[in-house]
Amino acid sequence: QVQLVESGGGLVQAGGSLRLSCAVSGRTFDIITMGWFRQSPGKEREFVAAIRWSGGTTYYANSVKGRFTISRDNAKNTVYLQMNSLKPEDTAVYYCAADREYSGTLYFSHIKYDYWGQGTQVTVSS
Repeated sequence: QVQLVESGGGLVQAGGSLRLSCAVSGRTFDIITMGWFRQSPGKEREFVAAIRWSGGTTYYANSVKGRFTISRDNAKNTVYLQMNSLKPEDTAVYYCAADREYSGTLYFSHIKYDYWGQGTQVTVSS
């Protein structure tokens, strides 16, 4: 089992920054990929970014590329999402997720992830 706990959400004005953290515990050696997803009311869960746990390769949704940065600290078992130049359309509940199997190019698919955190709310005011 893997446990994920997000933190760092909040209210910020457009153009501001937030850093989300995802603390990972349990069978961390099983993890292949860590991802961040977000979901706003009435919308499907949306891929934001992903990182390979061992190699560190990163992937981003086009909507956040150049503004968000995903990183991990394996010593602390923590994954981060640095969000800069935030926009009102970034408002959502943000979830971190862990995938135990190599999904190849399907890192963006939420159905491939096995473990999920409880989510943290990010609200960007205009």
